[in-house]
Amino acid sequence: MTVPPAAQPAPMVVPAFFVKQRITLMVNRYEVVGANPDGSEGPLLAFAEQKRMKLKEEVVFYADPSRSRPVFRFKARQRLDVAAQHDVYDEYGTVLGSFSKQFGASLLRSTWNLSVPGLTAVGRERRLSVALLRRGWELLPYVGDVWVPFVFHFDFVDTATGAPVMVSERQKAIRDRYAVTVPDPRLDFRVAASMAVALDALQSR
Repeated sequence: MTVPPAAQPAPMVVPAFFVKQRITLMVNRYEVVGANPDGSEGPLLAFAEQKRMKLKEEVVFYADPSRSRPVFRFKARQRLDVAAQHDVYDEYGTVLGSFSKQFGASLLRSTWNLSVPGLTAVGRERRLSVALLRRGWELLPYVGDVWVPFVFHFDFVDTATGAPVMVSERQKAIRDRYAVTVPDPRLDFRVAASMAVALDALQSR
């Protein structure tokens, strides 16, 4: 059930952060760390785990790697649906926002819908050429499941004004690493971090 806007908590504003992935056999782990003014990595903001083979996609974000305190999460409403709506919850179960993939538009260039109270945005892969090359790579037998050598970026804009809302840029590294900026303070950090992780965790769905 969606919480009325008046009951929504104030947005948690983090203008820039990094997302780093760790791959294990049964679980994908993500570290969300702050970005210092000089562009270096700051403190750990959240530690996330994505368990594979779940009927309903869910990623839980914890305060630290001990996983003693879950602080927010996102979860799909439908089972095994490429266009499933995902809701983002705070640690008390309050809905902060939602996102979903536009299946038709994503056949050529991955496209996502993102919304929080008072803001609706759409995000797309920045370069169509890279999107097409990445799709070709993923179709190659025994190759599509390994590291993708293409650096791709996503730009989210306000659907009403076209103003930038969020940018996720994949950086050149052996392990997946993303630099995320959030110029719109209406976008809660917990929703932005969930969307940034989903761009990696759900990108092949």
